[in-house]
Amino acid sequence: MYPTSLTQLARANPFSAPLFTLQKVEEPQQSLHGQRTRRLAAAAVADEGNSCEFGSQKYFVLCGFGGILSCGTTHTAVVPLDLVKCRMQVNPDKYKSIGNGFSVTVREDGVRGLAKGWAPTFIGYSMQGLCKFGFYEVFKIFYSDLLGEENSYLWRTSLYLAASASAEFFADIALAPMEAVKVRIQTQPGYANTLRQCVPKMFAEEGLWAFYKGVVPLWMRQIPYTMMKFACFERTVELLYKYVVPKPRSECSKSEQLVVTFVAGYIAGVFCAIVSHPADSVVSVLNKEKGSTAVQVLKRLGPKGVWKGLVARIIMIGTLTALQWFIYDSVKVYFRLPRPPPPEMPESLKKKLGLTE
Repeated sequence: MYPTSLTQLARANPFSAPLFTLQKVEEPQQSLHGQRTRRLAAAAVADEGNSCEFGSQKYFVLCGFGGILSCGTTHTAVVPLDLVKCRMQVNPDKYKSIGNGFSVTVREDGVRGLAKGWAPTFIGYSMQGLCKFGFYEVFKIFYSDLLGEENSYLWRTSLYLAASASAEFFADIALAPMEAVKVRIQTQPGYANTLRQCVPKMFAEEGLWAFYKGVVPLWMRQIPYTMMKFACFERTVELLYKYVVPKPRSECSKSEQLVVTFVAGYIAGVFCAIVSHPADSVVSVLNKEKGSTAVQVLKRLGPKGVWKGLVARIIMIGTLTALQWFIYDSVKVYFRLPRPPPPEMPESLKKKLGLTE
């Protein structure tokens, strides 16, 4: 029997494995093909009502499609707020607040001016969503299989962080060109009004580098954001079902489960906005200016300057993240994809910790 303190550590353990060695009591149950029958996310045993098997090619493709819908539509819907936020970051003297930013923009460009940059936003964030959600599912299963069932449970938050960071690395490469175009359209009045005008003009002036010079600060912004978005969401869902929802997830209807998804998504979104905002300010200024580097922009903005527009970003990202998770989970429900419940401690680990008779 292990001491109570170590048992509690194994139960709670949000970020790393406990600093002790478990004695081998019983090998995890094997399938006929020699593979473990469960993963971290897995009540992955396929339900009869599911349209495909958890971790199958169809599953990953439809998860990627869910990512396209969740990111592309939501980011496009908040283009007016994003435009004002970007202008506050690059020209705080002119755009002093959210309300002032909207009024100045409408006065100078009309109501249609609030929609500037919608096309690159839709294309760029659709591509990002495809990679972000699709690859997250791929890497989560891949890393879970490497760790094994017991370690996947003990290290589950670290697993979420690693899988989301890996997915976002590729997602940002897909996003970078359209993000550069969007910021140029939104923050340089008179430069270009449409995607078709902006892309050839940027390429003629700076070549291919114009579309990828912001990828490093984009990684600085998006990777911490996505790590928080997925890890915080996964653990918040787990805690909501454990401490807030008055009945087990299995007894909740699909609509009740989607409400939990939305609430967990909004909570995660608030933290996402805070951790990624300084890098977001750098990206906005960098894509507006020619010849500047991320370090130069960071020095010029200073400690206070990088937090300009934070309130607008919290409102935008909190709402975005909640809607993205809601849409993504709704796509899974619509296509009858496997939706495993929050992970539970494997029986083999309970025996090793003396938690079962």
